[in-house]
Amino acid sequence: MASAIIVAAGCGKRMQSSVAKQFLEIENIPILVRTLRVFAGHPSIGRIRLVVPQEEMEFCRGTILPEFGSEVDLSIVAGGKRRQDSVYQGLLAVAETGQVVVIHDGVRPFVSGELITACIEGAERVGACIVGVPASDTVKRVGGGNMILETIARDEIWLAQTPQAFRYEVIKKAFDKANADGFSGTDDASLVERMGWPVHMIEGSRHNIKITTSADMELAPQLLKIFESIKENSGGDLC
Repeated sequence: MASAIIVAAGCGKRMQSSVAKQFLEIENIPILVRTLRVFAGHPSIGRIRLVVPQEEMEFCRGTILPEFGSEVDLSIVAGGKRRQDSVYQGLLAVAETGQVVVIHDGVRPFVSGELITACIEGAERVGACIVGVPASDTVKRVGGGNMILETIARDEIWLAQTPQAFRYEVIKKAFDKANADGFSGTDDASLVERMGWPVHMIEGSRHNIKITTSADMELAPQLLKIFESIKENSGGDLC
């Protein structure tokens, strides 16, 4: 069985809301609960470690955990200052070798069980596997004064998403080295890449957005309809 680390330790400044973005609701259900439901219902996920800000732990114990009862091995971990620090705390809470760890953003509620499965299988094969989508727009590199420096061929450009899955030994070693070197990456895979370990990319979904702005919240109800329609057409099983 794999473990999941759900990272929801951000403060959501871009949302410009008094409520942390992970607790905002889509059709009366918190974003974080929607995300957790997908992982809690996945047959290959044996445990879930939810990483939240220290000051939100009691709130989550009172409002999030009761949604899942005792049948799900779900516990809360205090996050750190950076996302990287928060994921590391999640890894320490998992602390079990010989298994796959799936890391996912708590504000990506439209992830499918099928993507989780594909990531786990990829990590079992090569040690590291992440989800992304090919760039569909022309990519420009821009310098000072917002002046274009060059046009980058988009054939090899992918936009990384989560979930990102790794064998525990691989990702723990990558985080330990990054911390020792003072390196900060923008995603988990970048820490593995700098060790020279191969990371497999599989195509994700453009519906699998990270909800970070008010515009994303406006789009979310429409994406929910699409997500639920796909689930219904698949017989209620996205795994």
